[in-house]
Amino acid sequence: MPGRSVVQWDKEDCADLGLVKIDLLGLGMMAVVKDCLTLIPEHYGDLVDLAQLPQDDREVYATLRRADTVGMFQVESRAQMASIPRNAPTKFYDLVVQVAIIRPGPIVGKMVHPYMRRRQGREPVSYPVPSLEPVLRRTLGVPLFQEQLLRIAMVVGNFTGTEAEELRKAVGMRRSWKRMEELMVKLRKGMCDNSIAPETQEVIVQSIQSFALYGFPESHAASFALIAYASAYFKVKYLAAFTAAMLNNQPMGFYTPSVLVKDAQRHGLRVRPVDVQVSDAVCRVEHEAFDVLSLRLGLNYVRGLKAATAAQLVAARSADGPFESVEDLALRVPALNRSDLAQLARIGALNELGGVEHRRDAIWQIEQVSRPVGPLLRQHGAAQSSNDASAGPLQRMGTEERLISDYAGTGLTTGPHPMAYRRNELRSAGALSALELHQKSDGRYVCTAGCVIARQRPGTALGFIFLSMEDETGIANVIIHPELYERERVLVTRGKFLKVYGKLQNQDGVVHVKAEALELLQATAIEVRSHDFH
Repeated sequence: MPGRSVVQWDKEDCADLGLVKIDLLGLGMMAVVKDCLTLIPEHYGDLVDLAQLPQDDREVYATLRRADTVGMFQVESRAQMASIPRNAPTKFYDLVVQVAIIRPGPIVGKMVHPYMRRRQGREPVSYPVPSLEPVLRRTLGVPLFQEQLLRIAMVVGNFTGTEAEELRKAVGMRRSWKRMEELMVKLRKGMCDNSIAPETQEVIVQSIQSFALYGFPESHAASFALIAYASAYFKVKYLAAFTAAMLNNQPMGFYTPSVLVKDAQRHGLRVRPVDVQVSDAVCRVEHEAFDVLSLRLGLNYVRGLKAATAAQLVAARSADGPFESVEDLALRVPALNRSDLAQLARIGALNELGGVEHRRDAIWQIEQVSRPVGPLLRQHGAAQSSNDASAGPLQRMGTEERLISDYAGTGLTTGPHPMAYRRNELRSAGALSALELHQKSDGRYVCTAGCVIARQRPGTALGFIFLSMEDETGIANVIIHPELYERERVLVTRGKFLKVYGKLQNQDGVVHVKAEALELLQATAIEVRSHDFH
């Protein structure tokens, strides 16, 4: 921008000088929301406004209570999925709490379980001292927000508003332990002056110190909850548009595009593969018969294909119509090199071209068109083609080969999940699907298997590791004890397809398998990617 200078200053120095500090946070979900606001009117005919979404939609909240939240902002992680059925949100403020409670501060401060028990009516609502009831009533007596921190200090510690703001700054993002200790001395003195019992003082101090491990301001949580609700609303009501927007704004969120596609398919969305005859540069919504909407993968999912080349392909098709053959495609889109054509052939994107029987047939034809030949040899080839109508000499790809090509070429498959092909074998071995786990009772010894899509080792989890495994029916969550991790470190950190044996935890609609043994499923070359230790 002309006339603008950019300098780097410490933010605390800016505050001391009286300058206004503005924290600009880039969120990928905002780009998804923006795309949805364009796609929904275009394909569904509904005008939507982020500020005017229907409040407290029953279907949306029912979906949230089931923890059916893959792709939704802030509520899609394993920890969120494990807590949201217990919180059972029915209105917007419940979602504000849900966004804020799964954070290091509330977890270390031991606020999560008391809140959930009170939310479920299993524990009476109580307050450290009666004077804090107005401060903590909305969060059932459990301090969750920075605004409550300020008011607690003022009510029980006799802090002024300025001193409470100093405390907020001291605990915010672990900035000043020394200053916080000084303020804790003042807080304890104020609590003594107010005749608060020593054990109650410890509870209050622990709650405040936990915010140094990252606690949310309520205003921040409300802003995030609005985006979370919007993402849930768009996914539930306009799945095709939401999925297209999600896929076009990767990388973002907790799950890979492969998981997003499989989740959308389980919710009834038809996802079609890349096809040079119809695919755009990015994923788009398609209209089928009877007003059914589907999703078409874009050329942006072809690994190695440059955006400029994809744009040239789309422009050539728009200008002169569909491509007639592999040779026609190669001639009309000069930017496509031999490697690009081979990649398109391997993922099946050339299957709808004239004369192409299957993926390897397309590869064979690419070898022919990519080699310069003279008129005599070309005429001889044409004569041979007219005399022999059979396909090329290469055999069709088998199921495993197509899966390997799909994942290597696009990072996903629009066909059945890899685990679907092994379901009969797994069922014979007694392995349950992710869906079947929900139908079994708590404490039962089970076996399950799946493709590892996420690995987590939270700093607050005392060394436990959490795996998320996907199959054709859904996602199963696995808890790995530190001792098992030490014995099976390679399997836990690198295994792509695992079989897990252990006891089932099925409580309040939240299902985990506490692993006692792990086993690698038969080796496969499928290049699945997982979201590991982020």
